[in-house]
Amino acid sequence: MKFLLIEDNTELANAICTRLQIDGHVVDHAGKIEDALAFVEIGEYDLILLDIMLPDGDGRMFLKQHRAGKKDTPVIVLTARSQVSDRISMLDLGADDYVTKPFDHEELQARCRAVLRRNSGTAQTTTRLGNVAFDPVAGSLTIDGTAINLRNRELRLLELLINAPGQIFPKHKLFDRLFSYDEDVSENAIEVYIGRLRKHLEPSDLRITTLRGLGYRLDHD
Repeated sequence: MKFLLIEDNTELANAICTRLQIDGHVVDHAGKIEDALAFVEIGEYDLILLDIMLPDGDGRMFLKQHRAGKKDTPVIVLTARSQVSDRISMLDLGADDYVTKPFDHEELQARCRAVLRRNSGTAQTTTRLGNVAFDPVAGSLTIDGTAINLRNRELRLLELLINAPGQIFPKHKLFDRLFSYDEDVSENAIEVYIGRLRKHLEPSDLRITTLRGLGYRLDHD
């Protein structure tokens, strides 16, 4: 999954980013509303974590503008405000959930998982296609019942492809979902991960097709 964290407290932001990255997620960090708006303008995210008190304004301004743009990316608000009226106003503006500061990082991770499940419309996280069973939350892939060990980015790449079999993914879109903006990596890295994933999927009914000049597609025999 790719997350956008909007938080001006550097220490807290670093701690959140570290925990999410350990879980295998890609995280972009914005310390101001201005930067956050730039991120969502050019990138796609599975979840946004939004602080309310920011240097250049109230996070609710960002949330209101984001929803006004017809964007349905789930948003979890991080707030020190515990009054019921504050929480209700944030939910009314379009927040999917909120976590009151200070919070336990395991609780935040659990809230993220719950919101992502609700957003997908199911509590079931396992995708079955042919002889493949894939659970991105558990980080597990089995082919004919045999467990296959994947690295984090291989897991995230497979998650993108298997959620939309038959859809063409341009290289730049895969790159955007697998890497954060501050990572010094070439788009050619996608070819490396595609090659690794192809080897893992050799015993399966799935294959990754390269469409020259267009991108990659997951096909099912």
